[in-house]
Amino acid sequence: MRLTTKGRFAVTAMIDLAMRQDQGPVTLAGISQRQKISLSYLEQLFGKLRRHEIVESVRGPGGGYSLARKAEDVTVADIIIAVDEPLDATQCGGKGNCNGDEGTGRCMTHELWATLNQKMVEYLDSVSLKNLVDQQRAKCPAVLHDMREEPAAQAVAVPRGKADKQEKPARPRVVNSVFSLAQS
Repeated sequence: MRLTTKGRFAVTAMIDLAMRQDQGPVTLAGISQRQKISLSYLEQLFGKLRRHEIVESVRGPGGGYSLARKAEDVTVADIIIAVDEPLDATQCGGKGNCNGDEGTGRCMTHELWATLNQKMVEYLDSVSLKNLVDQQRAKCPAVLHDMREEPAAQAVAVPRGKADKQEKPARPRVVNSVFSLAQS
């Protein structure tokens, strides 16, 4: 049994969402950019997470996703199961016909793999989304001081008559190409 990218990406995206939802709904575009996950793939995953009532969506400007439940009430198992990630190490998919034949029954290692399945689900069910968020915050406190998403360009109101007199912000003098480097 191995966890596929579907499960890994779903858990990663949910950690990102849980870390940033205090500032309002989190956009999938923001998660996509930060976590380097395809936007269309995230849309598929979040559709499944929404149907399982793990996230809720907010439409319109300033919209996005937020948790439908508290982070401590969402487990990794909830997330994995919601995105249809198989958690089965048996050869038969838990059906008991490991040899592909109804008459021969279970293989000699069926109970071993079935017990592994049970232990995996128990473990993943014991880890909450809040646990994972707390771990991330403990690992990177300097990066997390400002968890807001990049704001969209906002118009700044300028009093009439002063628009043409407004000073431009000072730009740092930095070499930004090999040609500039050669000239300096």
